[in-house]
Amino acid sequence: MKNLFESDFLVIGSGIAGLSFALRAAELGEVTVITKKEQCDSSTNYAQGGIACVMGGNDEFSLHIEDTLTCGAGLCKKDVVETVVREGPALIQALIDWGVEFTRKSGGDDLDLGREGGHSRRRIVHAKDLTGQEVERALLERVRLNDRIQIYEHQVAIDLLFAEQSQGRRCVGVRAIDSLSGDFRLYVAGMVLLATGGVGRVYLHTTNPPIATGDGVVMAYRAGAVIANMEFIQFHPTSLYQKDEVSRAFLISEAVRGEGGVLRTLDGESFMQRYHPLACLAPRDVVARSIDNEMKHRGDPCVLLDLTHLQADFIKDHFPNIHKHCLGLGLDITKEPIPVVPAAHYSCGGVLTDLDGQSSISGLFATGEASCTGLHGANRLASNSLLEALVFSNRAFLKIASQQERFQRVAASEIQLDFPALVIDESFEAVRLRHCAEELVRTMWDYVGIVRSNERLHLARQRTKMLQSEIDGYFRRGLCSGSLVELRNMVQCADLIVRSALRRKESRGLHFNLDYPAADDKHWKKDTILTLKQSSSRNSGRGLS
Repeated sequence: MKNLFESDFLVIGSGIAGLSFALRAAELGEVTVITKKEQCDSSTNYAQGGIACVMGGNDEFSLHIEDTLTCGAGLCKKDVVETVVREGPALIQALIDWGVEFTRKSGGDDLDLGREGGHSRRRIVHAKDLTGQEVERALLERVRLNDRIQIYEHQVAIDLLFAEQSQGRRCVGVRAIDSLSGDFRLYVAGMVLLATGGVGRVYLHTTNPPIATGDGVVMAYRAGAVIANMEFIQFHPTSLYQKDEVSRAFLISEAVRGEGGVLRTLDGESFMQRYHPLACLAPRDVVARSIDNEMKHRGDPCVLLDLTHLQADFIKDHFPNIHKHCLGLGLDITKEPIPVVPAAHYSCGGVLTDLDGQSSISGLFATGEASCTGLHGANRLASNSLLEALVFSNRAFLKIASQQERFQRVAASEIQLDFPALVIDESFEAVRLRHCAEELVRTMWDYVGIVRSNERLHLARQRTKMLQSEIDGYFRRGLCSGSLVELRNMVQCADLIVRSALRRKESRGLHFNLDYPAADDKHWKKDTILTLKQSSSRNSGRGLS
C-alpha cells in the first residue's frame, strides 16, 4: 500500500508526553512519532516555570495532594491526584538520568526549588525560566540516539484509523497529510498515543504555540471517544502586554510572583490582597479574574507586575529569559514594572482516560494536555501539567507492556479505509478561510473568555455552528489542506468548549458564568461529558474527592 508507515507504537505529538513515552516504548518495539511542525515545536518547549514535585525539605506528599485538590475546586479525582504526586519523584530522577539539567542551589547538588501560586511549599523543579526548553532538548537528544524511534515532521493528522477485529473495533493509526510534499500518508501501529497538546489557538490571545489547535481532542471526539470538562480553560494571569498583536503572547512565568513579584494597577496600587488571602500567590483562576475585573473597572488595557523592589542580580539570575526578552523590547524589568494581561494558556479538559491513560476507545491512549485524567479538576495547580504528562505516559507504557499481546500490529487488509477521498489544494478560498479563523478566535475571546454569561455563550454557539458548516462544506467537496484540517479542528474544538460551558449551570474553578455566580455541589460536582452520539453532563463514574 502506497505511503503506508508501520510500527509497533504510534505517537502523535513531540512534547514531554509523547517523547517520554516513546523512549520507554522503544524498549518493546519500533516507535513512530509524528509531529505537525519541527520536532521541538510544542507547548513543553514554551513552559517556563517548571515541574511541581515533592523533593524533600519541609514538603510532604499530603501537602501537594491537598494543594492540588483545593485548586481543583471539587472536581479532582483523589486517587489520580495521589497517584501522580507519589509517582512524581522517581520520574523527575528519570529526567535527570536522561540528561535534563535542572537548576541546583549555589555551591551544592540540591535542587533549587521554586514556589508558585496555590502551592504551600517550595516544590517547583526548574531550569531557570526555561524549564520546558531544557526538558525538550534532553528528550530529543535521547530520542535521536535511539534507532528504534523514527520522527516524521510536518505531518498533519486528519483522522484516526480503525480495524475491526475479533475483540471489537480498535484504533490502529492515523491518516495524515505531509504538509511539505502534499502526500497523504497512513501511519499504522499496534497502539496509538495522542500527545497533541492543547487548544489555546482557538483564542485571540494565547501563550500556546501555533500547533495547539486541539487536533487530538477532536479527532478522538469524531471517532466516538468520551470527552470531558472542555469548559475549563485556564487563562494565564500574566502574559506580556504589547500594543501590537503578536502571534503568540510571551508568558511571564508564575514563578515571578512566587519570588516576590507584586501585581499593581497602572497607578501603582497593589490589589490582589482585596481578592484572596494569598494575594499574588492565589490560584491562577482567581488572579486572572481579578486582573480582568481591575482592567474592566478602570478601563485600563493591562496591569503591572512589579519586581523592582528585588535585587537586579537576583532577577537576572532567576529569570534570564524573561529579562532578555523584555530588554529586547526596551523594557528593563529590574527598573520598570512589566505590563501584563491574561491569555489563554491551558485546557483542563480533553480525552477522558482512566488511571493508565486509556481512552474509551480500544487501542487509543491519551496523555498530556490532550487528555482529561482527573488530576486538574476545574482548575490546574501551577506546574502540575508536566508532572501529569510524565506520570501518565509512564503508566500508559506500563499498561501496554503488561498486555503487549493485545497491541500487536494489524494486517493492512484489516484497516478500515472508508474515509472520503480528498484532494490537496492550498489555493482555494484563502481569504474566506482567513476570515473564518479571525472570526473564530475573536468570538471565543469576546464571548467564551475569563468571565462568561448565557447570552454570550449562545451567541458564540451560533457563530461556531455557522463556521463549522462552512468549513465542513470544503471537505464535502473533497478539498483539503493542512491549514484547512487545522481550522476544522479549531472550530470543532471551540464548539466543544461552548457546549460544555452552556451545560455547566454554575461557576466553578476556571468556568465563571455571571448568570450562575455560585458553585452548585448538589447538581454540578461532576464531569461535563460530551460524546459524538450524545451530549450530556453526567458523572464520569470515578469517585469525586
